[in-house]
Amino acid sequence: MSSRDPVADLRRIAFLLERANEATYRVKAFRSAAATVAALPADELAERAAAGTLAKLSGVGDVTARCIAESLAGEEPVYLRRLQTTEGTDLQGAALKMREALRGDCHSHSDWSDGGSPIEEMALAAVELGHEYLVLTDHSPRLTVARGLPPARLRRQLDHVAKLNDALPEGFRILTGIEVDILDDGSLDQEDALLARLDVVVGSVHSKLRDESPRMTRRMVKALANPHLDILGHMTGRKVAAAGGGDKGHRAGHTRPPSTFDLDKVIEACVEHGKAIEINSRPDRLDPPKRMLTVAVEAGCLFTIDTDAHAPGQLDWLRFGCERAALCGVPEDRVVNTWEMERLLEWTASHA
Repeated sequence: MSSRDPVADLRRIAFLLERANEATYRVKAFRSAAATVAALPADELAERAAAGTLAKLSGVGDVTARCIAESLAGEEPVYLRRLQTTEGTDLQGAALKMREALRGDCHSHSDWSDGGSPIEEMALAAVELGHEYLVLTDHSPRLTVARGLPPARLRRQLDHVAKLNDALPEGFRILTGIEVDILDDGSLDQEDALLARLDVVVGSVHSKLRDESPRMTRRMVKALANPHLDILGHMTGRKVAAAGGGDKGHRAGHTRPPSTFDLDKVIEACVEHGKAIEINSRPDRLDPPKRMLTVAVEAGCLFTIDTDAHAPGQLDWLRFGCERAALCGVPEDRVVNTWEMERLLEWTASHA
């Protein structure tokens, strides 16, 4: 039996663990092992497998060594097979149609801020998922806990992305962006000149989430009026007790309650300024709640369906947002990341 590619098998396991929202240490074990194996000559790898010394390699443990050995023997690793048999049910009906219509993801993070993987690794995972683009939206400087990017680092990132795009497969592009903090007074946490250079700007509230409703409303409405902002990210800021994705976490109750604000005024500002409300697909967010999403649909809002991914496997969380969109009757043509990239960029440029 011919050998499989152990690096591909290890990376696939890591991807599936990320998608299942498993612990970071478990994902890291497989990604570390993949990096070690990738750097090792094939003959040395085969010799170690035959001698049973794979686990002595730095970054390789007993579980990952077993997976490598099975892969080299031409067998699908048992660990991988088990993950693939517990992936969950396929999307159906309107949710499947919405997922197939999505061309990219407008909210993702890399290890330049609080993500766990390099930009190129995130981009290649997006390519494998069939995306045409991925918007890189690392955090802005005020969010120091997430290693937010001050202006100088953001400029360096823009140069880095330009080089990466030259090397990525034809037909795919990393779009430049930011998840910019909406500050206490409704201003945006980055230089205007830099925001103007970006393809897509997601604005989110990360501080003083318990502000009184009138104050939070003014803050969000002012941000939506800013010509640099395109998308209102995870609009309530809530966290839910996620248990593997879907809507289970929502039913389990909040681990952080949603912010309070005048929903009608915020939605009115979105419609007036042509801004989109994000349907955040993270299993621990699922934001906005379905009751708010239904009101936004009836008001004629635009939307994005995004993962807010901090790791490659999380880019496959779009399914959870698509399920919520289908349940709430979100029209496909009002989801801006179903649009061709040129139309998306024309839309964001129209806000400047």
